Amino acid sequence: MKKYVCDACGYIYDPAEGDPDNGVNPGTAFEDLPDDWTCPVCGVGKDDFSPED
Repeated sequence: MKKYVCDACGYIYDPAEGDPDNGVNPGTAFEDLPDDWTCPVCGVGKDDFSPED
């Protein structure tokens, strides 16, 4: 699964790790994150993430 990078702060969402502190289980693809999920570092929405090269 592809990693995504926050355009605002550089946080990398890694699907293998998920975001357990915010209720996202490991193995959750970026596309499957809830629409209201936000960057755990800076708080921007999914629209402000780009696929990692």
